[in-house]
Amino acid sequence: MAEKKEPVLVVLQLSGGNDYLNTIIPYANSLYWDNRPAVSIPEDQIIPIDQALGFNPSMEALKPIYDAGDMAVIHGVGYANSPRSHFRSMDIWHTCEPDTVGTEGWLGRALRDIDPNKENVVTGVSFGPSMYRAMALPGVPVACVSGDLETYGMLPGIEGQQRLKVLERFKNAYAPAIGLGAVMDYMGQTGLDSMAGADVLKAAPQRYQSSVTYPDSKVARKLRGVAQVHTAEVGTRVFYLDHGSFDTHASQGGEHAKLWREVSEGVSAFFSDLREHDAADNVVMLVFTEFGRRVHDNGSGTDHGAGGVAFAIGDPVKGGMYSEYPSLKAEDLTQGDLMPNQDFRGVYTTLLEDWLELDAPSIVGGTFESPAFIAKA
Repeated sequence: MAEKKEPVLVVLQLSGGNDYLNTIIPYANSLYWDNRPAVSIPEDQIIPIDQALGFNPSMEALKPIYDAGDMAVIHGVGYANSPRSHFRSMDIWHTCEPDTVGTEGWLGRALRDIDPNKENVVTGVSFGPSMYRAMALPGVPVACVSGDLETYGMLPGIEGQQRLKVLERFKNAYAPAIGLGAVMDYMGQTGLDSMAGADVLKAAPQRYQSSVTYPDSKVARKLRGVAQVHTAEVGTRVFYLDHGSFDTHASQGGEHAKLWREVSEGVSAFFSDLREHDAADNVVMLVFTEFGRRVHDNGSGTDHGAGGVAFAIGDPVKGGMYSEYPSLKAEDLTQGDLMPNQDFRGVYTTLLEDWLELDAPSIVGGTFESPAFIAKA
């Protein structure tokens, strides 16, 4: 009997506030056309999902995944009283603290529960210029890959005995910091964990072979790195990466299309790669953004809004539509924006409880209605 694979979560953050209305387009609703004189998607280009909604044409590469039943579209995601600030909103998504300034990332808490004894320094891996706050929690190691995985590591340009001598100096510098207070403890342990994580991850590209050609985009390169680490079977359970900026205040049409083409083609290649390696059946991807954008365009683009859309993708996902598309009627809007009707912490709850098999309330700070988009085994 084959050993059960541990569930793996990949989080793809669409930074900058993705335009919900031009992603999942309510093309049968006349209010969409009334409110989008400058940035509406031509109806003959929309990819129909059903008689009411359609995908942005740049999401063509994702349509087969949806048709196969492996993509959940989660409508109206957000929270009450959106501040419409990138920094504050993303902070809320990262910490699950809409009323106070949180200090612990929700995935940092999840990683602590997954690996309470810190037996694996690469249980969590992020791909980006710095560690995302969602994964930050003192005492929880996270390996951060800021560039290509092939060149990742501590002092990759130095080899042999010289490298060993320099790494020993780094270790001797980090270790004494532990025991000198909370800040120094965090910095010292982070340094030691980073060194250990680098040594584990640097071997992943050497074990990786694939016939899948990824597109030439930043998000595709990050996703290829995720695939390399995942297929190397080093025990990583949570991956995090981002793409953007989706902050399309002006000239939205071309930029929004380019961003979604990069995301869609990158995600499609990623799952094709996992399937080639028989490594797709234990991976679920969450795609989210910090908020949607205004219902009425500004003549060239769209401004910061409230309710948005999220996606869950993967073989274990029970595909289809979840929650409801918020009303576009003027009297139902909040300050001109779509009213969120699915708390983002409920989406997290589904991933934590139904997928990662963790206790969600202690991580997200309460109990929230959770859409059932994970297929039960």
